[in-house]
Order: sequence, then C-alpha cells, then structure tokens
Amino acid sequence: MELMSDPALGERFAESAHQILADLVRGGAALGWVEPPPRDEVADLCDHIVDAVQAGDGALRAAYLDRRLVGLGYWLRYARPTHRPHADLEKIAVDAGTHGRGVGRALTTALIADARRAGIEVLTLDARADNDNALHLYRSLGFIEYGRLPDFVAVGERRYDKVFCMLDLRQQG
Repeated sequence: MELMSDPALGERFAESAHQILADLVRGGAALGWVEPPPRDEVADLCDHIVDAVQAGDGALRAAYLDRRLVGLGYWLRYARPTHRPHADLEKIAVDAGTHGRGVGRALTTALIADARRAGIEVLTLDARADNDNALHLYRSLGFIEYGRLPDFVAVGERRYDKVFCMLDLRQQG
C-alpha cells in the first residue's frame, strides 16, 4: 500500500465512488440503500465528507489499483457538542472484484489511525447483522458489540438486526 495524491483522480472521485456503491447495492450489499443511490446523492455525500475533512470533523480514505478506485471509507465526528470527542465510521465500501485482497482492512486501519490523530476517543459504527465479513473485520481490529436492534433493517419483506460496535481509543493509548 502506498499513499499518494493525484488531482486527476480527485476530479473523478465522486463518479468512481458512485459506481462502486451502485454496483455493491445492486449485488445486495448492506450499505444503507435498497436501490442503487442516484449520482447526485453520492456527489452531495462526497462534498459533505470533504467539507467535514477540511473542518477537522472527518476523514476520508480511498484505495486505488492501477489508478482505478477500488475502495473508500470515511468517518465523521458527531455534531452534538456533548458527543464531539467521538466519531462514527460511516462506510467502508470495496469493489466486489477486489474483495479478499485486504483493501477493507487497509482502509479501516488507516481510518482508525486518522481518528487517533484527530483526538477521537470512541469510534462507533453499525452494520447489518448478516454482514459477516465486515463484522469479522471490525472485531479483528478491536471493535466490540455494544448493542443490537432486532429486525430493525427492512429490505423488502426481509428483516435484519442492526449491530452497534465501538472501538474505545482511550483504552489503546
């Protein structure tokens, strides 16, 4: 893994992110959409994330393979004043063609490091209970489950538990 900056890649980021998210949702991925998100919604989301990063209230990581976006993830600091020391790991999305190659682990590890540097005390996330690979990854990185809402996520007639996890960065130095 190599960190790099390339303005040309940034210009295509929202479009590339849309493609990954839309393809994953079409395949049934648990990313919060039932149907693939519209392009403008993903573009607005990207703008919101970039604004948060510039304000010191978030982090965004992207993974590229041969100049092609293959994964992205981000966290956002909680807005409520009493929750400001904490952030929510909002999304990790990896192109289906690169699953199993460590991209999700690399993105999540980098985002945890970013959270530490930003002074985040507790990093939270939620996941659909049937998202076994993601939950296994999060547990392997030290996240613990702190709650569950049974049958909370509705996808058509199917219902899934919503699992809440946290990583207490205060306990890890």
